[in-house]
Parts: sequence; structure tokens; C-alpha cells
Amino acid sequence: MAPANYNVRNVAIDILRALTMFVMIFVNDFWKIHDVPHWLEHAKYGEDFMGLADVVFPCFLFVVGMSIPFAIERRYSKGFSGESTIAHILSRTFALLIMGAFITNSEARLHPDVSYSIGIYWILMAIGFVCIWNQYPRTDNIARKRLYTVLKVVGALVLLYVAVTFRSPKGGVFGLSGGILGSIGWTYLVCALLYVYTRDRLKYLIPLWIAFVVICIVGTRMRTEWGGEPILSLPRPNFYNDFLGILRIGNGALPAFTMGGIILSVLSVKYAHLKVSGKTIFAAATVIVFLLIGFVLRHYWILAKVGATPPWIFYVIAIAVGTYYVIDRIVAAGKAHWFDVIKPAGTATLTTYLMPYLAYAAADITGIVLPDWFTHGFMGIVNCLCFAFLIIGITWLLGRMHIKLKI
Repeated sequence: MAPANYNVRNVAIDILRALTMFVMIFVNDFWKIHDVPHWLEHAKYGEDFMGLADVVFPCFLFVVGMSIPFAIERRYSKGFSGESTIAHILSRTFALLIMGAFITNSEARLHPDVSYSIGIYWILMAIGFVCIWNQYPRTDNIARKRLYTVLKVVGALVLLYVAVTFRSPKGGVFGLSGGILGSIGWTYLVCALLYVYTRDRLKYLIPLWIAFVVICIVGTRMRTEWGGEPILSLPRPNFYNDFLGILRIGNGALPAFTMGGIILSVLSVKYAHLKVSGKTIFAAATVIVFLLIGFVLRHYWILAKVGATPPWIFYVIAIAVGTYYVIDRIVAAGKAHWFDVIKPAGTATLTTYLMPYLAYAAADITGIVLPDWFTHGFMGIVNCLCFAFLIIGITWLLGRMHIKLKI
């Protein structure tokens, strides 16, 4: 086996991340349109179904996992210590939790007594995020370094003002729930720390993935015909569930996605020397086996994102592996430029995630309302597709202006 080389950037991962972000913006914009085909939407609570929207978040977690070996191994190759790498992981997690809290608090809008509108809230939030976490150009100029420090302080003060003055529609104060970004942050923290201690040794990574899947299998409610309770149903409170809660593992599904991405990256690097036929056989076998396992498990658990059921894990990982392999083959054929139109979403992911809130802020402040014919059925879908491309275009433009969030 050839020595593993994590210093070569894996363009296919960037493209998979960009594609995932594009679809995420697309489906997250459905709230403003009507008559969306059900197969594009999230499944309802208790529904045995998985729409396109139910695939996006776990695929993103999978891509987060794929990036971890490259990021950590590059740090080690540059001479960074294990302690500094752990500190870096903690700082990234903290940033995701803070961003997630501000975004989550805004989802229910604001109390009428708050002196500013939700649009102003989103603008102030974006200003704070950019000032603190912008990827400022490297410089030896002392004045510029001081300016960057001042901007970070200003960003922190802006966020502090928003947090202190925030009131929910029911009068509640600013909460610390992290929402989607918070879930990504906690999952990243668990899996990245595990990788620091296991490195790219599959003999440890694969059992860890299996452990997360087993936690999901024994801890998720089964179908009604199988009793409607988890296999491991312990009276609450109990040490087992409290321990999982402290570690932010939940029912194991979310870290299973990220650990699955880690394993795929390690395999892709360790076996990069294989012929195309060997890689194709492996990818096809993985997809087929995971789909079959998901199919079998669906007899005992429903297929649902809400509840994070075992079939959901296997179906989504099969989709993620298959999509990655197709993209990897396209890149190997020299056709990576096919994805140039969405490329900024893969390299400036956090900026892309933030931009819709600025667009919604502009609509809130200006009072612009889309014509009714552009919010129904097929035209509504076109509307959301155009919005996704617009957001990525704005992200590209901001990147040209050296505005790019990086944690």
C-alpha cells in the first residue's frame, strides 16, 4: 500500500460540499412558495418517507467528516502539535455554536417591543459574524493587524448588543440553542477529537462507526407492530442516556454520518492507487449493500429524518457515497469545471450559509414581495433555484472583495 498523502486537495470533496450547499439553499427557500412536490420536502413527523430535503443535512455532516482527515493530517504535516489541533477543533466548535445560537433565536422572529425589525437583526448578525470570523488577508503591516483586531472587537460588541436586546415573540430572552449549526458543531467536535486519537487507522475508525450505528439501532423507537419502543428502553433518568447526552452523541445517527465520511476519505487516500475498475466495484458494492441494509431495517423502523432512524442512516450514506464517486470520476476525467457555477459554495461554505439571511433581511426592510405567479408549483421551484444561484453568485462576489467567513 502506498503511503497516505493528505496534502493533495481533494477537489471532489469541495464539489460535493458545494452541491450539498446548493441543494440546502434551494430546499430551505421553500417556505416562501406553495404547492411544492412532496418528494422535494421534509417528511412530516411520524411519516415513513424521505424527501430530498431530508437528505441534505446528513449529507453535509458526511462531507464534514470527509474533510476532517485532510484538515487534521495537514496540520500535523505542518508541524502543529496535538494540543494546538485540539484547541483549533474547540475554537471551530465554539464558533459554530455561537453562529447557530444567533440564527436559531431569529427563526421565530422578534417581539413587537424590540426596537428593530428582524431584517435589522439579520444584518447586525451578519456584520458581527463577518467582523469576527472573516478570513482577513495575511499582512505584516502593523496598522492593518490592529485594524483587524478592532474589527473583531466591534463584531463581538455588535453580537453582544443583539443578544442583550433580543426578545422572542413570547418575551423570552436570548437562548443558547444552536439549531442546525449547533448540531454540526457538536458532531464535528466528537468526530474530530476521536480522529485526533485514532488518526487514519481503520481498525479503530470502523468500530467507532459501528458503535454509533448500534447506539441508533438500540435507542430508536421501532415500528408500532414491533412494540413502538426502543430495543434498549431504560427508565429515565439513567446513566446510559445521560452519558450520551453529555457527549452530545444523541441517538448516534449524526456522528454516524460524519464518521462515515471520515472513513470514506481515509479509504480514498489509502487506496488511491487502485485501478478505476476496483474503485467502481467498491463504490457500487457499498451503495448496494447499504441500500439493502436500509431496506431490511425499514421493516423494523420507519424511514425518517425526524427521529433519526437506522434506515435513514444507511439510505443517506449510500446516496452520499454514490454521489461522491460520480463526482470523483468527473474530476478525474478533467471535467471539474462543470461545477464552476456552484464552486464558491464549496470553498466559502459558511459565507454561503449566511447569505440567505441577508437576502431575507433586504426583503423585510424594503417590503419587496414576489408576484403570486412566481410562488406556485413549477414557477415556485424555478424561483428557489434562481435564489440558490443568486446566493452563490453573491458569495463569489464577496470573496472577490476578501469577505469570506473562515473558522
